[in-house]
Amino acid sequence: MAALVLLMVPGPSVLYITTRSIDQGRKAGLVSVFGNALGSIILVACAAAGLSAILASSAVAFNIVKCFGATYLIYLGIRQLLGNDDRVPTVVERKRLLNIFVQGTFVAVLNPKTALFFLAFLPQFVDMSRGYIWEQTLLLGLTLVGLGICTDSIYALLAGTLGKWLKRRGNLQRGQRYLSGGIYLALGVVTAFSGSKKH
Repeated sequence: MAALVLLMVPGPSVLYITTRSIDQGRKAGLVSVFGNALGSIILVACAAAGLSAILASSAVAFNIVKCFGATYLIYLGIRQLLGNDDRVPTVVERKRLLNIFVQGTFVAVLNPKTALFFLAFLPQFVDMSRGYIWEQTLLLGLTLVGLGICTDSIYALLAGTLGKWLKRRGNLQRGQRYLSGGIYLALGVVTAFSGSKKH
């Protein structure tokens, strides 16, 4: 229940997924969901191995990862804003879907707040008397990722429907592109200037 409450509140990952769905359709949105899930699984594995503790204790490590994530989001936003107005991605090629999957994975992995979230949230439900901590952390994390796939997919499908409605109105396509690019840029800027660790 705690995980579902947290997952239903839109965060950076949800904004990324919905933006992708509006811009390129439901299929692209769902591929982004699974790419994001893979990135989250990687972070869960890091949390289980104790690597997330490095981000929690090292200002340098935290800020390096944060800067990479912010730069990547800003890059996506600029590329979106500079795209051709004539481009109407009604069909997403298989190669393009692979690129979208990889981008979704990078967006998740390069968000240090997600790693810190797993480190802070998952241990609250670990019972030391019930076995190895890393096994419980991994199981809880994978459960959270599985629930996230369900909730994020709902957002992707709804946003994809909205995107189809916008595409049927040619005069709104340019505004749609600017909205998508603006969201990417905003996510990048927020990531860059929020939550800096200072020691």
